[in-house]
Amino acid sequence: MLDIEVIEDPAAAEASLDPIRTRILQELAEPGSATQLSAKVGLPRQKVNYHLKALERHGLVELVEERKKGNVTERVLRATAASYLISPVALASVAPDPRRFSDRFSAFWLLALAARTVQEMGKLIAGAAAAKKKLASFAIDGEISFRSASDRAAFAEELAVAVTRLVDKYHDGGTASAGTAGGARKHRLVVVLHPALKTNTQHSPEKEQDND
Repeated sequence: MLDIEVIEDPAAAEASLDPIRTRILQELAEPGSATQLSAKVGLPRQKVNYHLKALERHGLVELVEERKKGNVTERVLRATAASYLISPVALASVAPDPRRFSDRFSAFWLLALAARTVQEMGKLIAGAAAAKKKLASFAIDGEISFRSASDRAAFAEELAVAVTRLVDKYHDGGTASAGTAGGARKHRLVVVLHPALKTNTQHSPEKEQDND
């Protein structure tokens, strides 16, 4: 079972968004049968089987084992992942394109970059799993408070300079050493900064806007 599976197929995305099927996927973090699920989700076994077949058809659940009970064969299934994330590929014709934006201060560009990250990481994870190899990745997550908008702007500028300096130091512009098998391997670098969501309040666009 994967920790996170990125769904690219539009039909699979639609199937996963059904509230009943979402509940079934949640319950199938541990293997279970239609009979067991029926008691948990409060539906007849026949209806549970209907939803299970749809999820299995789209590769969101998998068969673990079959148990013989008299003349009946009970199928035990589990979800293919602990969590699911729908890739922008599922909405390919209207998916955000980072190339449409060029302003590093644009919130829409940040969203487009995040969408591209989901899309690319989904493909990379699937490829690494198929090849049975570990995927090299790295991320930093944290929070920082600024006294003023000017402090935030100064931080962003210094961060940009520091990142640019590191990129200039380590980037191989196509002159990889002969000892590097296959030449230099490109990596994607994304650095983001945005206000943290407020907690214990009613969220609204107005409340999440910057006051500075």
